[in-house]
Amino acid sequence: MQYRTLGRTGVQVSTLVLGAMNFGKLGHTTQGEATAIVDAALEAGINLIDTADMYSQGESEELVGKAIAGRRDDIVLATKAGMPMGDERNQRGSSRRWLVIELDNSLRRLGVDHVDLYQIHRWDPTTSDEETLSALTDLQRAGKIRYFGSSTFPAYRIVQAEWAAREHHLGRYVTEQPSYSILQRGIEAHVLPVTEQYGLGVLAWSPLASGWLSGAIRAGREITTSRSAILPARFDLSIPANQARLHAVEQLATVADEAGLTLIQLALGFVTAHPAVTSAIIGPRTIDHLHAQLAAADTVLPADVLDAIDAIVAPGVDLAAGEKFDTPPALLDPALRRR
Repeated sequence: MQYRTLGRTGVQVSTLVLGAMNFGKLGHTTQGEATAIVDAALEAGINLIDTADMYSQGESEELVGKAIAGRRDDIVLATKAGMPMGDERNQRGSSRRWLVIELDNSLRRLGVDHVDLYQIHRWDPTTSDEETLSALTDLQRAGKIRYFGSSTFPAYRIVQAEWAAREHHLGRYVTEQPSYSILQRGIEAHVLPVTEQYGLGVLAWSPLASGWLSGAIRAGREITTSRSAILPARFDLSIPANQARLHAVEQLATVADEAGLTLIQLALGFVTAHPAVTSAIIGPRTIDHLHAQLAAADTVLPADVLDAIDAIVAPGVDLAAGEKFDTPPALLDPALRRR
């Protein structure tokens, strides 16, 4: 396992992060399975576990908490807040009111007295940067969180938050968690240059592109992954973007074979090769998935392999632009671009 410094924090973290999104109802992962995955990940050298309040509506945090009981100090523990946690209109977002309430809920579910990294799951256009950063700074001073970060923020919002922290003398985000893979490289054009400029650690999620780069999706095979059952439109081959992804996957599989690597090793090695990226978040649903992904722990791609990848998917290009998660709201809601 390789280790890197998380932004400017001085904290050393593994280049593979155990993501717990599949723990609980979403991935049908039981407590026993979750604990086995955590045990194997820690034994392999992973020291950062990432979860969120909304993963299976809190169940993921509960499973993680029980799995790490008795060894909390050996783990860099990260969770997130901001996505809806109920029908009540204030049970979401990044207001001071909600963050104070929901952090306590997360700490209770995790069975800990603090988290190392507390992340705002998505930018909340209804709440000012000053409001959010002020609340996070106070929670940090209270000892409930050690650091705080953003997740899937557009580049300009990362900059705005950095300036708000300076202007109001508040703590600043020290990490960003964007979606990044060989098939979705758009952040190379905007987010990653900004995180490098401000010294943020980057924890990249979906490095296997929702399973497209797992090796399970190939031409001529029926697509039967768990994610395809949940999000069928992302795997419908009548859609041009999905045809483009499958074409790229076939070419990438050839590159991987010629390099003596699995497609998973190629995909994870690509993400962790970028100088702006600290770690890639893996989200195994089973222990077998974990072992297949751990095989990439020491993968370092040579220049000729990275060049071959660039020739298949150009730098800064998203093959499925419609699946962007950091698109400015005005591009999604017509009412926001009408006077």
